[in-house]
Amino acid sequence: MRGFLASSIGVATAAVLALPLALPTPALAETVPVTPAGSTQSLPLGPMGPAADRTPGVPGMSASPRGPETQGLAAREVRTFSMVGVVWDDVTSQLNGRVQVRTRSVRTATWSDWQDVEVHNSEHAADPDAVERDSGRVRGATAPLWVGESDGVEVRVEAELGAPATRAGSRLPSGMRIELVDPGAASPAGAGDGKNSGPADDKGEMVAPGLTMQMAEASAVNVPHAPLGANEITELNKADSTADAVFASDGELTAAAAPYIGPRPRIVTRKGWGADESLREKAFAYTNTVKAAFVHHSASGNNYACKDAPAVLRSLYRYHVVSSGWRDFGYNFAVDKCGTVYEGRAGGVSRPVLGAHTMGFNTDSMGVAVLGTFTSSAPPAAAVDAVARLTAWKLGLFGRDPRAKTTLKSGGGNRYPKGRNVSLNVISGHRDGFATECPGKKLYGKLPTTRTSSARLQGRP
Repeated sequence: MRGFLASSIGVATAAVLALPLALPTPALAETVPVTPAGSTQSLPLGPMGPAADRTPGVPGMSASPRGPETQGLAAREVRTFSMVGVVWDDVTSQLNGRVQVRTRSVRTATWSDWQDVEVHNSEHAADPDAVERDSGRVRGATAPLWVGESDGVEVRVEAELGAPATRAGSRLPSGMRIELVDPGAASPAGAGDGKNSGPADDKGEMVAPGLTMQMAEASAVNVPHAPLGANEITELNKADSTADAVFASDGELTAAAAPYIGPRPRIVTRKGWGADESLREKAFAYTNTVKAAFVHHSASGNNYACKDAPAVLRSLYRYHVVSSGWRDFGYNFAVDKCGTVYEGRAGGVSRPVLGAHTMGFNTDSMGVAVLGTFTSSAPPAAAVDAVARLTAWKLGLFGRDPRAKTTLKSGGGNRYPKGRNVSLNVISGHRDGFATECPGKKLYGKLPTTRTSSARLQGRP
């Protein structure tokens, strides 16, 4: 089932200007138009030379000139960035191999060790027949990796031995590029520095103090939970959360009919974490209801401080939209390691916004991403608790018991064929709907207690 679109309340975005790029290399970079809120450098990968020409000591990479096909990028200085990922032309092609990067820290001027980038990321996406996937802009992509403020990069991509050819004579996807994302600062709207801002015109017109039209649009859908332009939606106790939900529902809910709404957690809005609203598509996409919550990890690494979480989100957002070609941030909500909850895809925190998080099961569901990688690292208790609090509230708005089962119809994927009705937990891990490691073994193991805690917060017997 396709989601439906809601028209924007206005057109237009702030003007943007491409920054000049100077790289000590003949390889040219495509630089996405930037604003003070960030930028993306996109550098093509090319065939690597014989083993003697390669940087030694890359764990797991072949040292033989006759080894598996390898592409990459030699170490070079670049403009400042904080997140990396590899993209390629055909979204249906799989990268069967290993991707490693090393980066140079701006703070210490030293190079990091080689770090693996999660290559299996295609399952974090819109459903196969979704309008979002048919835009012609969607590309194949690895998971992004947060590396912190850096100004140098080196990349190696090596095909698996025996990997199927994706095009004539190659076992790696065509058009591979390394994306270097700078989250920028969460600058107030219109606070240009004279270098990154374009000439004034109606596209950047303020419709309220500090708000462009698209910023006002993204904020207005959260009224009356918070005033227009709010940086956060405050937490409420259980009684006030129910009253707030009834008021916001325009008569669709009554306190008697919806007694199991958990306390609303504090939610940092898109404005609060500095989303550049000019990047996303103008309209909002909705599904019919929320029957299930899928829990994810972002697979972007755990090397961030809680104060950096807004910058991580701005980087993920740019990577999803600019690099991967999605309409907006993929997840409906994000949670950092300290337990702060953030609004994700625009459209209203209490509404059934159609996301791009669990291929095949985005309809009638929501996606929550815990920032980090939890394959072998345990998720912080604060983050797990935040997932319970968020789901107790949001699922409660739609009358869902977090301990129950629900049925969703598959939109197609590698685990369930399109059209099959599948029984799933109301709080499920990504791997329950798709054959993937997400949300990581350690976070997935916390879901049984999360269901119990969420139900308890709803006041269920």
